[in-house]
Amino acid sequence: MSRYYEDKLSAEGLRKCYEVAPPRIRQYLKAEAGFVASSVRGDDRVLELGCGYGRVMKPLASHVGNLVGCDTSLKSLRLAQSIMHSLQNVGLLCADASHLPFRQASFDAVFCIQNGISAFGVDRQRLIAEAWRATRPKGKLLFSTYSRKIWKDRLAWFRLQSEASLIGEIDDALTRNGTIVCKDGFQATTLSVAEIKRLFSQSKARPEIVEVDGSSLFCLVRKS
Repeated sequence: MSRYYEDKLSAEGLRKCYEVAPPRIRQYLKAEAGFVASSVRGDDRVLELGCGYGRVMKPLASHVGNLVGCDTSLKSLRLAQSIMHSLQNVGLLCADASHLPFRQASFDAVFCIQNGISAFGVDRQRLIAEAWRATRPKGKLLFSTYSRKIWKDRLAWFRLQSEASLIGEIDDALTRNGTIVCKDGFQATTLSVAEIKRLFSQSKARPEIVEVDGSSLFCLVRKS
């Protein structure tokens, strides 16, 4: 799946996915970014896992002291660099979120939104463990996935992406229960509250599940 994202859903291709988003999805995306901004402080050092072309980083930069974004796509990172070249407190790095090249306790907050915990296609336990390792004591981890309440709007958005040839044709026979499947092999899953809790049950983390805007399920963890 990572090859699919690199070939079709990176850089300008990724940006077009958001450009075709209908109003309800734009509201969802704004609410997610707003929740992250409200969860950090002005002097925080913050890391975004799967930053793409900097869609969330650019508005967030004015809310934090220092902001680092990592992604596996060099094409997306180059676009992000061109978009945020004037921001002095932003850094970008090509890195796998499940094998972070940072020392322990490097950040006040680490976030991974818009269902990255499913979309990255990496070991989820490893992803959580790395985010935990990179977070300072009293820091925060924020992961999000889709709320089931937004399923119809999410599916409609993916149909628009398919019509724009950004992803393959939706396979209606296999698309159900929060999972979108395309005939070219693309698949977009999501997590339930129970699945999120199971993921964190093997760690020292104690997750708080927060529904935002009736569209996102945020897993907020405060590192004691």
